[in-house]
Amino acid sequence: MKIGIDIDDTTFLTVKSMLKYADKFEEEISGIPTNRDSFGLIKNRYYLKALYGWDDKTKFDFFDKYYKNVLEECTMLPNADKIIKKLKEEGDIIYFVTARLMNIKNCDTEEITKKSLQDFDIPYDSLNLHISDKLKFFKENQMDLCIEDSYETCRELTDNGIKSILMTTKMNADIDDTEITRVNNWNEIYEEIRKYKE
Repeated sequence: MKIGIDIDDTTFLTVKSMLKYADKFEEEISGIPTNRDSFGLIKNRYYLKALYGWDDKTKFDFFDKYYKNVLEECTMLPNADKIIKKLKEEGDIIYFVTARLMNIKNCDTEEITKKSLQDFDIPYDSLNLHISDKLKFFKENQMDLCIEDSYETCRELTDNGIKSILMTTKMNADIDDTEITRVNNWNEIYEEIRKYKE
């Protein structure tokens, strides 16, 4: 089976390091000590704009300064490495498919991502960065399954006949959609894939 796996907040916990450095940057530009403890307030992918009130220029100034730190400090979600290894051993083809930004100053996104996967000994067949249209990618590469934390992506893929598994996060926890399989951890992902193969 060809399995497409998202990276941020699906394989690695990115939002935690993103907020840490966003607080730091906000304090630098405003002069006001910032610790929003805003993890629970994240409701959509535009949370940097919503939480800090940044315009696009400020947001990209932040990325230029701290995106490298954000990516380097991501921790792996529990058991992601073990389950992905297991899937590879069972013959599945693993594509990482992520919208991670490229062309950010002082940040080689590809090199950092490869190093993170290597450091955690996570096997894969293909690494695909800055993929904004995942439906197009999944169709072109004839993918069978998507593991993703974006409800919108899962919904779009499901509507086009591609099976998806939604990793529960603060952003999607309150969305109720019985057509999309929801999981809370990588052990549940493995069980859902096993059921799907049967």
